[in-house]
Amino acid sequence: MADKYNVLVICGSLRKGSYNASVARALPGLAPPELALTAAPSFADFPIYNYDVQTAGVPAAVNAWADAIRAADGVIIVSPEYNWSIPGGLKNAIDWVSKLKDVPFKDKPVALQSASTGQVGGARMQYHLRMALTSIDAVMFGRPEVFVNFAAKKVDEKTGEIVDEPTKDIIKQQLAAFAKFIKRMKA
Repeated sequence: MADKYNVLVICGSLRKGSYNASVARALPGLAPPELALTAAPSFADFPIYNYDVQTAGVPAAVNAWADAIRAADGVIIVSPEYNWSIPGGLKNAIDWVSKLKDVPFKDKPVALQSASTGQVGGARMQYHLRMALTSIDAVMFGRPEVFVNFAAKKVDEKTGEIVDEPTKDIIKQQLAAFAKFIKRMKA
């Protein structure tokens, strides 16, 4: 029997109608059987990171998010690009957990995906996110990469389902390769 890996899926968008949320919701149906995907707790209520707040006590929502990351065998982050970079809420969440004694991303396999209505599909955000996560010792998965460009044509506006077969195919390829990457990391 093949190993089963628990993978946490973090969506970098808080918007209900987000293309990235649609992609994140589609992942379990596109994943190979060895991956069990679970949605991460929300970071919507995290306060802006501030050392003074941290010394008064780490918020429960931050600890819950960190615990979910620690418990996972791997993490997939599906995020939009805001102003050529990481959305503020996601960056704030990463900043919070980077300050914890037991940094949850340390040695954690992480894959990135992004969807956008533009031509580059969130590539600039992925570059910046890769740098931020590498700085806290996450182990970044390389290829294949998933950039869903022109997302309005690839995600059904009413159902939120991915309707573009090549997009589904590249996601399936990435998830299968990520499962192998996690297995190598655990060996």
